Amino acid sequence: MPFDGLVINSLKKELKQVLLNKKIEKIYQPEDDEILIKFRNTDINNKLLISVNSSFPHLCLTSMQKVNPTTPPMFCMLLRKHLHGGKIVDCYQVEFERILVLSVESHDELGNINIKNLIVEIMGKHSNIILTQDNNTIIDSIKRIPSSISRKRQILPGLKYEYPPSQNKINIFTTDYTTFKNKINNNSKNTQIFKAIYKSFQGISPIIAKEICYRSSISMDIPISELSDKNFTDIWNVFIGILGKTHKNEYSPNIIFDAKDNKTIDFSPIVLKIYENEYFSLSFFDSISDTINKYYFEKDKYNRIKQKSTDITKIVNTRLERLHNKLQKQKEELLTAEGADKYKLYGELILSNMHNISKGMKEVTLQNYYETNMPSIAVPLDPKLSPSENSQKYYKKYNKYKSAINKINKQIKETTEEIQYLQNVLTNIENTDDINNIDEIKQELIEQNYIKKRKIVKKKEKSLASKPSEYITSDGFTVLAGKNNKQNDYLTLKVASKKDIWLHTKDIPGSHVIIRTEGKEVSEDTIKAAALIAAYNSKGRYSSKVPIDYTYVKYVKKPSGAKPGMVIYENFKTIYVTPFKEEVQKLEAQRE
Repeated sequence: MPFDGLVINSLKKELKQVLLNKKIEKIYQPEDDEILIKFRNTDINNKLLISVNSSFPHLCLTSMQKVNPTTPPMFCMLLRKHLHGGKIVDCYQVEFERILVLSVESHDELGNINIKNLIVEIMGKHSNIILTQDNNTIIDSIKRIPSSISRKRQILPGLKYEYPPSQNKINIFTTDYTTFKNKINNNSKNTQIFKAIYKSFQGISPIIAKEICYRSSISMDIPISELSDKNFTDIWNVFIGILGKTHKNEYSPNIIFDAKDNKTIDFSPIVLKIYENEYFSLSFFDSISDTINKYYFEKDKYNRIKQKSTDITKIVNTRLERLHNKLQKQKEELLTAEGADKYKLYGELILSNMHNISKGMKEVTLQNYYETNMPSIAVPLDPKLSPSENSQKYYKKYNKYKSAINKINKQIKETTEEIQYLQNVLTNIENTDDINNIDEIKQELIEQNYIKKRKIVKKKEKSLASKPSEYITSDGFTVLAGKNNKQNDYLTLKVASKKDIWLHTKDIPGSHVIIRTEGKEVSEDTIKAAALIAAYNSKGRYSSKVPIDYTYVKYVKKPSGAKPGMVIYENFKTIYVTPFKEEVQKLEAQRE
């Protein structure tokens, strides 16, 4: 559900209850479009996360830990200057809009008390975080909006802050029935009722408008010209009922899932009856912050991973396309070279029949005495050459192609291995849930000369290296899975002992998986569990009956000069498994 006025209203009440009179202890800016504020004397959810990411803008209380740059961005330092040590003295919503204001009381350099307002506008790609003086003068914003971006409304230091245009919507909290009805009727007569609702009133999202229609037993698609007085009364009563619950703070924050595949569909601060059927399931939370945390965390994480990996994926796919074309040409060359025996035959037949051939002939039909029934064969000739020269020409062609076969086979092997390597890189990107892993994959590709290293000197940022995925089987064995090719090498060649068990998908790109045996006998259940992990962390994640090879680490070798993650192995067995996300997650949960 969009971050609408109803969500902001429920969040405002929660923040007011938790943060009022709390002092700001620390301020971070982990992303260009995100700030994290830590408060003194609060419980585990002692940080306020504000994200104005254009795809998933949101804010909530959180216990989340995030990696911060070594050098804070300018906006972060400005917030620290004005707000550090300040006390939250108010938290309010602007009418029923998607705007939340935190008023912070602090002392200036002279010790005077002043008020600064941190204004959060949650408005899709136009979302912003703005710091103002108490007189509404803009100090700065996380996104500056000059006239070149918006002629109607600029957000720049020194300007007076003005709220976004209301789009002629009215605040339902201050509306009576007559005004409500007139506002609906001001829309075009053919406007569907659910559209008329969200286009007329502040902070009402399309899904809430549909919910109001559903609770009123009115088709959401009915044009307003067909509404009866009873319809208007029913809609108004539902509106009043929902608003009454917000006044009483009677929220039931929940996330809606698809009942079939458990996929996240939506979230809401109230129960949406439109989702109360066999196709959906609801999961309830203690607070709206917990709900938002759960709903947006995965979405935001995967969105940032996608943004960060797009260019890398494009580079790898472009290289793979060239390699596939190259491999096709090499195979065609090999096919031609493997047909070299016919040129040797032509040379020998010409040599044996020189008395029947004369210069100037374009073709001669000769008997192939190498075959039992000695069939006739047409041999092309160069009319400019003598019979002897034609024979020598075919012998040279034969020798040329024969000597090329080994070279072409070597080239095909090298091209195939490079394709396998890059396909593995793509699989690592597709399967990753760790944004730091993307940085490691990029560094790997720089080292392998697929990406040019930028010469621009940048200050190093604090970055947590991604770690191999870790699992615990029901027998208590630790299982490790690499997240990228360099990790795969590290796991297999450095971490694992010779008696550990190594697993990998057969002929499918995937992670190296290690069972830490500690010299103990490993059960079939543990082998199967590790095989599930190997299948899930591979290109075969969504396939069935995925073949997994396994052997002792001592039988795994890395050829000299091989690319990261590329190994050869022997003395292996194969098991077939169908990976299920839930089963793999259980193995992760056992670790925790």
